[in-house]
Amino acid sequence: MPMKKIRINLTQIATLGPVGFLPKAPGTWGSAAAVITAPFLFFPLPLPVKLIVLGLLFYFGAKACTAAENDLGIKDPGCVVIDEVLGQWLVFLPFSAVVGWQVIAGFILFRIFDIYKPWPVKASEKWLKSGWGVMIDDVFAGLYAMLGVWLLRYIT
Repeated sequence: MPMKKIRINLTQIATLGPVGFLPKAPGTWGSAAAVITAPFLFFPLPLPVKLIVLGLLFYFGAKACTAAENDLGIKDPGCVVIDEVLGQWLVFLPFSAVVGWQVIAGFILFRIFDIYKPWPVKASEKWLKSGWGVMIDDVFAGLYAMLGVWLLRYIT
């Protein structure tokens, strides 16, 4: 019996299936999905594995974002939210353990930096082409939020 070919729809990966099409603020929904799944899919991993996961997420996320831009005919479509997963998980990279308020703070800080895009978040979108630019700005927003969470942990 011949094996069936499995066709992966990169646009569905870029939108996290239906998540990117939820009403109002798809980026916030994507970030929420990332925060909800992080305790199961990201937090338990050792640091070297987390780095590999983030690297793979950046690479394959960029490919998926590029495919979504081509499929939808729009540059950086709002429904593409795989970049939020990368940025949101990056916020928690250096911490071996986080508690509830830190997860909430990381979520809020990431959304603030992703929405308002201080330098170099906004500028970075233009540094790379297609889906690569879509992903890189969330890396910078995630780094800013990571520093914010680190500071909050330090002062509390």
